[in-house]
Amino acid sequence: MLVKEYRICMPLTVEEYNIGQLYTISRHSLEASGAGEGVQILSNVPQLHPLHGMGRFTEKRIHLGSKVPQWARMFVPQMLYVTEKAWNWYPYTETEYSCSFLPRFSIRIQTRFENNAGTNDQVFEDACPKDAICKLDIVFDDIPERYYKSSEDLRQFRSVKTGRGPFTEGWRETQMPIMCSYKMVAVSFEVYGFQTRVEQWVHKNIRDILLIGHRQAFAWIDEWIGMSIDDVRDFEKKLMKETNVKIMTPEISGQDSLPSTGGSPRPILARSTSVQESRPTDPGETDIQGRLRTKERSLSGQ
Repeated sequence: MLVKEYRICMPLTVEEYNIGQLYTISRHSLEASGAGEGVQILSNVPQLHPLHGMGRFTEKRIHLGSKVPQWARMFVPQMLYVTEKAWNWYPYTETEYSCSFLPRFSIRIQTRFENNAGTNDQVFEDACPKDAICKLDIVFDDIPERYYKSSEDLRQFRSVKTGRGPFTEGWRETQMPIMCSYKMVAVSFEVYGFQTRVEQWVHKNIRDILLIGHRQAFAWIDEWIGMSIDDVRDFEKKLMKETNVKIMTPEISGQDSLPSTGGSPRPILARSTSVQESRPTDPGETDIQGRLRTKERSLSGQ
């Protein structure tokens, strides 16, 4: 298991971030879906917790698709999907990811939001060592070039409605308001010969997703600032229906995907598809799949 703590500061209050996060996740899910792929929302309902109080439970099905690294495609099916279960008792949340095809793979994320600049070292009971703490800078940290958008470059962006931005070096020391999203992320892939490589790859993708998602949340601030929690819940319901319709839309014959609306596809932890695609079987691939199953049976018997 590889555990890291991520700290992502935002030029917002914790109360503002709650609205912005819900808005961004809903819009992002819609934009990342289409032609039978994307994030399918199975459930989004209220849930009462004896300690944290009233919150919400969501369950999503998301397919890896082209996000699976080339070296892993030889032994996973193209209809591979990950199940996301999330419990939101804001300002504390828990999220779990699992995969039925890979029972020894899991991701668990604990998140707490606080009004500070990432200076609290006592957020979680089991603190990470200092070399496992990653302080992400949504303004200056590099993101994959294919996901760059000038409209989301916070070195240039200025919010019309709040007057916040653009930001310069050292902004986390001077910006008010400021809050921090603390995330304890545990990635586990207990398969001999693949564990280290897979766990490192997953953390690399989580880092990119956190950076891009938080940049978007602030770059879209003028669209969601001023919304109430009821407003954003109505927005969630509307986009949930639209997203699920897009996922069920069949792929256009002779094309790999629907026409692009401009820019690069958004990074998603997984991509949904409801129909398994057929592909020729490679003898070498069959051999690798067989060896992986043998390893799994051997490990299961230990």
